[in-house]
Amino acid sequence: MGKKVLVVYGGWNGHQPEYFANKISDWLKTQNANVFISDSTSIYTNGKLMNKLDLIIQHITMNEITDDQLNGLIKAVANGTGLAGCHGGLADSFRDKTEYQYMVGGQFVKHPGGEVNYKVTIENKKDPITKGINDFKIFSEQYYMHVDPALEILASTKFSGENDPWIKGAIVPVVWKKKYGKGKVFYNSIGHSKNTFEIPEVWNLITRGISWASK
Repeated sequence: MGKKVLVVYGGWNGHQPEYFANKISDWLKTQNANVFISDSTSIYTNGKLMNKLDLIIQHITMNEITDDQLNGLIKAVANGTGLAGCHGGLADSFRDKTEYQYMVGGQFVKHPGGEVNYKVTIENKKDPITKGINDFKIFSEQYYMHVDPALEILASTKFSGENDPWIKGAIVPVVWKKKYGKGKVFYNSIGHSKNTFEIPEVWNLITRGISWASK
C-alpha cells in the first residue's frame, strides 16, 4: 500500500474502538502504510496532517464533533482523501450532522432483535472488493439503515420480519462504495464485536475496501 493513513477511534466503548483501531493499524503496517492514530476528532483540524493523507479510517460510535472538526474531515475527503470504516464506527458516529451522513452514504437506525442470524448476499461479484467472496451467514447485529440511493451496493441483506413484521422482505445494503467530491468512501455495516473481524469474508471485505478507498 505505502500510503499515509489516519485511524481515528472513540465514542461508545461497546464497539471496542481501541481494539479495532489497533487491529486495523497492525494490518496497515503489514501493507507498508505510514499510520497515524488518534483518539480524538480534534485531529481533523490539523490541516498540515490532513492535507497529506491518502486515507482516513474512522471507528467512532454515537459521539459529538465540532463544526470545525467536521469541516476538516469533509474538506479532506472532498479534496481526494479516502474514507473507510465499518458498523457504527462510520455510520452511527454523529447523529446530528447531516452533511456527515451525506458523505458516508447512510445512517444506522435500528438492529431489530439485536444479534440475530442473517445472510449477507454479494450483489456485485465482479468488483475487486467482492471478487471470490460468496454469500455467507453471520450471527451479529443486522443493521437497518437509511441510505443514499446513489450508492454502489456491493452486498446486501434481507430482513425476515421475525422481529418487526412490517419490514419483512426489506433489502438493505451491507457493503457499499461511493464518491464524495474527489474522495472515495467505503463502508461495511458488519463489525459489532471482536469475533466478527475473525470471519474471513468480513475481514477480506474490510481490508479490500480500505485498499480501494485509499487515493
